Amino acid sequence: MFLSYVKQVTQLLTNFSRLCQKRRLFLKGTGQNGKVLPPKLNRRNAKNTRTLACWVSPKVKAKEVLMLFLSHYLLFPPQRENMVLLREGMCPGLDEDLVRRLRNAQVKTVEDLVSSDMEDLAQKCSGSYQALIAIRRVLLAQHAAFAVSGADLYDELLASTAILSTGNSALDALLDSGVYTGEITELAGGPGSGKTQVCLGTAAHVSHHLRQNVVYVDTTGGLSASRLHQMLRSQTSSDTEQMEALQRISVHRAFDIFSLLDRLYQLGGDGLRQEASGGSAKALIVDSVSAVIAPLLGSRHHEGMHMMSQVALALKTMAKDFNIAVLVTNHVTRSQEGEVRPGLGASWGHVPRVRVLLERLPAVGRPAIRSATLIKSSRRPCFLQAELDLESWSGCERAMSAKRTLDAAVS
Repeated sequence: MFLSYVKQVTQLLTNFSRLCQKRRLFLKGTGQNGKVLPPKLNRRNAKNTRTLACWVSPKVKAKEVLMLFLSHYLLFPPQRENMVLLREGMCPGLDEDLVRRLRNAQVKTVEDLVSSDMEDLAQKCSGSYQALIAIRRVLLAQHAAFAVSGADLYDELLASTAILSTGNSALDALLDSGVYTGEITELAGGPGSGKTQVCLGTAAHVSHHLRQNVVYVDTTGGLSASRLHQMLRSQTSSDTEQMEALQRISVHRAFDIFSLLDRLYQLGGDGLRQEASGGSAKALIVDSVSAVIAPLLGSRHHEGMHMMSQVALALKTMAKDFNIAVLVTNHVTRSQEGEVRPGLGASWGHVPRVRVLLERLPAVGRPAIRSATLIKSSRRPCFLQAELDLESWSGCERAMSAKRTLDAAVS
């Protein structure tokens, strides 16, 4: 099986050599008639990318050959390696002796067993027909994919989905009651638009009022513990409740894409269930994803897109597998027509289920008011707008602002 696969790869590189000759590019070891004369391959060095790279002349980028090799592996992988091999203890009744007899009968994988005639197989391996039927039934239940009705999916959605309030009534109304678990919600806006303020307010509200654990990943250094504590003090005067709410918020810092991916992978490996005391986390906040992804989307476009897709996959997987609400922030750019839109391009636009654009308002005397526009949603019409009061999470700031206004009017 593997030798035939090596021959296929050799033929692939032969075709690539002919293409290179047409483009006046040459491969080392190219003989007559465009045939490639590769070094001796075996199972060990055939998987070594350095072997493939040194095979190619410096005039030809090794990356091109490697990408061809990987694409061929993805399109035509060895079929036997993708099948589940039968082994002892896989299910009741499948002992070492039966596995050996099945292999002697050329039944080596689960697919071989479930697709075989049980009567004929019982005669070949001198086994019990009833035992083979029972083993086949168990293996089908473990490895087969069964159709699920839409009603069952809807019932599962209702049982697993929760709505977490952000603590701001206007934002909750715009988001159809709040952020949903199992989804990614994005806040996009320029500097000073209030993205971090909304993230801090949501974390404080979820940890104190909803008594749920929150994981906060800071990539910009904008998280302020004193600001978070100030929000909690405006919501409760009890020091004990304030400390309990702070303990439910787990803070992580990641200032580059590799640290962020490493942190997300750690959290995805049951890390969310162990982060905070009192149960698993219900919300994940990343402020912001664009701060670590955008620097990679310049000249190194392909590498940046790959890293961005890894972050997107990790966030989606965590949202679904752990049934948590994911809230991320993004920067904004301007189109050629001058229209403000979220950053990271069209590829990232498919990642969040809900997108909200935050903008400053030029209103005099109302510095904490922001305009929020719903630009993507599967539940509500797009381009709905609302005015957010960023001081709604901090009653003490509102009182101080009113006092300053009164003092200015008196003077």
